[in-house]
Amino acid sequence: MSLVLDAAAQDLLFREARTANSFSDEPVTEEQVQAIYDLVKFGPTAFNQTPLRITLVRSPEARERLVKHMAEGNQPKTAAAPLVAILSADNEFHEELPQLLPHFPQAKDAFFSERPVREASALVNASLQAAYFIIGVRAAGLAAGPMTGLDFAGVQKEFLDADHTPLMVVNIGKPGENAWFPRSPRLDFEQVITTV
Repeated sequence: MSLVLDAAAQDLLFREARTANSFSDEPVTEEQVQAIYDLVKFGPTAFNQTPLRITLVRSPEARERLVKHMAEGNQPKTAAAPLVAILSADNEFHEELPQLLPHFPQAKDAFFSERPVREASALVNASLQAAYFIIGVRAAGLAAGPMTGLDFAGVQKEFLDADHTPLMVVNIGKPGENAWFPRSPRLDFEQVITTV
């Protein structure tokens, strides 16, 4: 085996992990979310930027406000999941760069003084962090149901502001009955990898 990670961990994080479509009613605790974040915050990004923002939707009122912005097929599972997170990109992430990149604090102004540059960088790096977050949810023994079937403008207006761009909504919890659709195929190594 060429991987250092043991087979059980590989299964937990990738091979056996699936996008959950139903969840049990077991709650997801603040301690679990803290542990997930404390693990995934170490994932690499450009300039060590941290544009991902996570809005936990816990109250019934907030859940109702979110569900109305989800695509019809995503509404029931979002309404029923133990925890729902809105993942967004903070387009003003550069303000934190002096703290996050202390050896090069001038990166804030040297590279990210213009809003379009920040938005492009925030989108790429927050999306990368979102992937880490999903793997972190799996590492906690939970299932994630990431979704982009939603009214992005509506979610932004309802929960965020003009400086935060919604990326996806993630349902989180222990899988429920019939949580899994059949696994879809994946491309083979030869279809993806090119050596030059």
